[in-house]
Amino acid sequence: MFKKGTKLYSILFNKCPRCHEGDFMKEKNMFKLNKAFQMHDHCSVCGLKYMMEPSFFYGAMYVNYGLTVGISIATFIISTLFFNLSLTESFIPIVIVLILTAPISIRFSRIIWINLFVKYDPKATKTKENEQ
Repeated sequence: MFKKGTKLYSILFNKCPRCHEGDFMKEKNMFKLNKAFQMHDHCSVCGLKYMMEPSFFYGAMYVNYGLTVGISIATFIISTLFFNLSLTESFIPIVIVLILTAPISIRFSRIIWINLFVKYDPKATKTKENEQ
């Protein structure tokens, strides 16, 4: 399920969507907020240009919206079922959880977005090695 060559491998391990070798984000720790959202310009292994066109990652906002809606619904269900909070009271845990998970959802939305458009190519690493 998390084997190299799957989209989940690229998403969960912060890897290039084409070669699954190079890192996508510069910083591995997503909670170092001053560097958490910095991406490499190109893959260090296969040379894939991550910003394929100007404003490419604006589409990641739609993915981020979906992730935050899912997180909000899950938090609402947990707060009402397990903690018996009312509708109004459950907004406080939702806001807290969304603030805490913002770095995670932003990073995941970008890598999910690029994985929608780039297919894994096992020959991509060999192509870059042959060029050098």
